[in-house]
Amino acid sequence: MANLTLYGIDGSPPVRSVHLTLHALGLKYEYKIVNLMTGEHLKPEYLKVNPLHTVPTLEDDGFFIHDSHAIDAYLVDKYGKDDSMYPKDLQKRAIVDQRLHYDSSVMVTTGKGLFIPLKEGRTEIPKAKFDALEEVYKNLNLFLKKGDYVAGNDLTIADFHTIAVLSTTIPFLDVNATEYPKLADWVERIIKLPFYEEANGSRIVQVVGFIKNKKFTIV
Repeated sequence: MANLTLYGIDGSPPVRSVHLTLHALGLKYEYKIVNLMTGEHLKPEYLKVNPLHTVPTLEDDGFFIHDSHAIDAYLVDKYGKDDSMYPKDLQKRAIVDQRLHYDSSVMVTTGKGLFIPLKEGRTEIPKAKFDALEEVYKNLNLFLKKGDYVAGNDLTIADFHTIAVLSTTIPFLDVNATEYPKLADWVERIIKLPFYEEANGSRIVQVVGFIKNKKFTIV
């Protein structure tokens, strides 16, 4: 039986992607909040398990691993009943990996570009940041023309990373179903997953409230 502990904070999309993967695999785990605002991630006891002082970190029976993409791949490889969420077939896995790299190199950066001004107390966000988000939506819509999920016809860890970010960006800019019909359908498909609300939906309430209360303007 797995002995798993996830360290993180609900506001983090990477942390929520791991929640989604754990739930999809049907794994029980302990969740320990790491309060970044009070500097818990910089305390010696946390630095022992993650010297990069980031979240998430996963502990599996004394083995520690960080970076959400590495964690999710590890979990599926070790605990998946099959490899559908992270295929062993090299070409299928390459597509999933490409989507994961798109998440880490483009989507997360785009999301931060919108969120950081609000976090710093500003309420004006440059239009270029919204243009970048539109480009993300456009590209995801293109990905989804090849299947029901972002990496093809099977639900994969790439979907979990994608929805974890999008559920944070949609309060800034909703997905236009006319312009991005495939993406809009995919969002509805993902939020209907039986574990979505517990793993992601309920964990973004505070973040969404923060964004909406800021009453930002586009400049």
